[in-house]
Amino acid sequence: MKSLRRYSLFVLTGLLALTYFGGVRTLAGQTADQAIDAPKPKGTVTADTTLSEARRLSQEGKFDEAVGRLEALALKEPELKGLARELGVTYYKKGDYLKAVASLKKALGEDPGDNEAVQLMGLSYYLAGRPVEAIGPLEKVQTWYPSANVDAAYILGICYIQTKDYANARKAFARMFGVPGDSAASYLITARMLLRQDFAPIAEEYAKKAVELDPKLPRAHLLIGEIYLYKSRLPEAIEELQKELELNPGDAAVYYKLADAYSRMQKYEEAERLLQRSIWLDATSTGPYILMGKVLEKKGETALAVRALQRAIAMDPNNPMPHHLLGQAYRELGRAEEAERELKMAEQLRNHQDAKP
Repeated sequence: MKSLRRYSLFVLTGLLALTYFGGVRTLAGQTADQAIDAPKPKGTVTADTTLSEARRLSQEGKFDEAVGRLEALALKEPELKGLARELGVTYYKKGDYLKAVASLKKALGEDPGDNEAVQLMGLSYYLAGRPVEAIGPLEKVQTWYPSANVDAAYILGICYIQTKDYANARKAFARMFGVPGDSAASYLITARMLLRQDFAPIAEEYAKKAVELDPKLPRAHLLIGEIYLYKSRLPEAIEELQKELELNPGDAAVYYKLADAYSRMQKYEEAERLLQRSIWLDATSTGPYILMGKVLEKKGETALAVRALQRAIAMDPNNPMPHHLLGQAYRELGRAEEAERELKMAEQLRNHQDAKP
């Protein structure tokens, strides 16, 4: 779950960079780049050149050089209008979020109506690990863009979760997904977000509230079952997942999760049957193939396990788990050289994942 959260943050940060720096419009209808590159009075030619050069360096990913140029310019012309904003944007791109906040505060002192700077300051606080300070600016963003700014709504909801303001988190996610704030759907969506943030007890409470409000809501029992799996409460997980199957018999994920529960209880025949159904419904997911490999190996059907794991690797070659399991299967079959190759590959992939920030 931690790797999923890390991956989500990486994707989200990249998306925000595109959203807020590639085409954000100023109040004059220009992009931020166009606004700074527009012609200036003759007396500021040197400053203009420095700003343009800093922007070019930033666009090339040379953030340290860009910051150096801008900081040098700030020493010469500390009151130059627009410089603090440019520094804030560049610090954000560089990942120096607290310095971005300081510069953006100064920029807002120059132009209190700079909505993009307010938004960027909220994002900077969040990415600096200060959700309490992020909430104020991001709440303002929601009043300006009540339905359009989905990224800011998501981050605002996460900030509310991190500060344990679950009611406002639910409202933020409801607004983000366009559902009523007190609906069963809003509770279910928030429960899913809570589970992703490792708030399992509150996630369980919210998922159960969703079922209470709408007993036939799709995937509500699935989520409760996943929470019980997360807690290793296997009989309760099976009960909830079977309820989901009664409501939603065409969902491949339900069969997969139910098979996971049965495999943990060493009921391998039942697990294999459910996994086959999951694969029939959705042959694009690697999880059922990996679990099938585990189950078949436990049943002593090692040759069939190899085929399932090879399929998983073909679909997701950078996942260390199927490589490791395939190495173990090859070892059982006496294929030592292939076993060594797969186990070594699994270790390399795992080390590569652990090395990522």
